[in-house]
Amino acid sequence: MGRKIKTWKKHWFVFDRNRRTLSYFSDKHEAKLKGVIYFQAIEEVYYDHLKKAHKSPNPCLTFSVKTHDRIYYMLAPSPEAMRIWIDVIVTGAEGYTQFMV
Repeated sequence: MGRKIKTWKKHWFVFDRNRRTLSYFSDKHEAKLKGVIYFQAIEEVYYDHLKKAHKSPNPCLTFSVKTHDRIYYMLAPSPEAMRIWIDVIVTGAEGYTQFMV
């Protein structure tokens, strides 16, 4: 869901464990970066059980990535994809803290 205009837009996400980022683009062929979420900024990743995402096309497949600055509401294409994305993002964010000593 967009930050300023609360409409749902499709984006292509790239999880990069080496750079410790979750980057997103307009689509998978786009080279220009739309935004980036740094692992160290992630506070929580969770299923949107309270249905806070504004007019989600499919509330059962909506999850949230909470950072210091904002909450990113995301919509997965399937329940399996949602579980995988949540697990991967949580694992990446927690893995980041292992290097902070």
